[in-house]
Amino acid sequence: MKLYNTLTRKIEEFKPIKEGEVGIYSCGPTVYWNQHIGHMYAYTQWDTLVRTLKYLGLKTKWVMNITDVGHMTSDEDTGEDKMEVGAKREGLSVTELAEKYIKQFLKSMELLNIQEPDVFSRATEHIQEQIDLIEKIGANGFAYKTKTGLVFDTSKFPDYAKFAHLDLEKQQAGARVEVDPEKKQPWDFLLWVTNQPNHIMQWDSPWGKGFPGWHIECTAMSTKYLGEKFDIHTGGIEHIPVHHTNEIAQAYGAFGQQTANYWLHNGWLILKDEKMSKSLGNIILVTGLAKKGYDPLALRYLILTSHYRQGLKFTEKALKGAAISLNKLRELVASWRAEKGRKTLTEEDMKGVEKFKKEFLAAICQDLNIPQALAVVWQMAKSSVSSQEKLDLILDFDQVLGLRLAEPVRVKIPKEIKEIAEKREKLRGEKKWLEADKIRKKIETKGFEIEDTEKGPKIKKQ
Repeated sequence: MKLYNTLTRKIEEFKPIKEGEVGIYSCGPTVYWNQHIGHMYAYTQWDTLVRTLKYLGLKTKWVMNITDVGHMTSDEDTGEDKMEVGAKREGLSVTELAEKYIKQFLKSMELLNIQEPDVFSRATEHIQEQIDLIEKIGANGFAYKTKTGLVFDTSKFPDYAKFAHLDLEKQQAGARVEVDPEKKQPWDFLLWVTNQPNHIMQWDSPWGKGFPGWHIECTAMSTKYLGEKFDIHTGGIEHIPVHHTNEIAQAYGAFGQQTANYWLHNGWLILKDEKMSKSLGNIILVTGLAKKGYDPLALRYLILTSHYRQGLKFTEKALKGAAISLNKLRELVASWRAEKGRKTLTEEDMKGVEKFKKEFLAAICQDLNIPQALAVVWQMAKSSVSSQEKLDLILDFDQVLGLRLAEPVRVKIPKEIKEIAEKREKLRGEKKWLEADKIRKKIETKGFEIEDTEKGPKIKKQ
């Protein structure tokens, strides 16, 4: 298997530290607000990564953090804690806010058939681990105290700018906001915050009462559950210049080495040429799409048509197209399943099965080329391979795709659509073809279609 490693900017052969096993850490949600489909794009892609590794026979351990303290309104060290801002906005306690949005996140995962990670780790439940790690960094001479708290000294890490290819001279000129004149460098970052006495969440520490900076939690929790050296760290491209750069610096300060061997980053889901965000007021939720009548798995299918590093331009037209493709796959699976009895496997069938397995494997192993893997699925579906072999192949491939193709789909037809369809059938019986066709078109505008069969009309979701 080959993966693009942000660390080297190259596609490299993936070699796990321990043969047959792989440890993966994914930067998870800050639970101060709803996780929209832009966020869920990332988690769907990393779910597919985990599914692929399992498909290849590797034993996986997937860890994901939940940030419920320390993430400022700027991804750097400025502004208020996002959790406090959210709690004030909604008149809730920070704990209630976290529970509300963890629940929302889990619901979105369920709708998209994203497997739950083996470990969900909340920042507030790992304060001691963060304090212990900061003490180790301090003992190694990588921290100093200012009026804002305990700060990481990036000058002690010569390769600080290397991971993100940062131009520190430009940043010196003001790319990062300077809020603490006692910092040695503007990009030095907080490990522990002590200058916000009114912050709701405070803990005692060797540096005074306060709370952890955002970046320390990921280093503390990834190494707790996966060890000081693990295989894969994932996140969005927005994490590269600040969050992951700082994670790498912290690891160097604590352990003198990289924690992850491979750093994978997903592109963005774009809406109308803009990144989806709360501040732009353009967020779309998975539950919102479901309320509009869209199948959430159609969104998963649409996400799978994009390579994880390229991102996706989202439109409802594209989602409708994905829904049509997914339903066609489901219909094919149902038709293959309906064929009774297994025919003797011909030599041509055996060659075809081997060919499609090989091509699917090659696609997923080439830096998770899931769009190419989907193309193989459709080539297989249209091939002359027997129906039983097609069924076996698609269910095998779905271990990676996660489209729940093994499950029978029961589409609920609204009463209104049934009544319109009955009216159309009556008009057809009266040979009023033009009026009947107008009703068919009306049904199509509502997201359904009618297929006329020998046994009568069959209503299907588009």
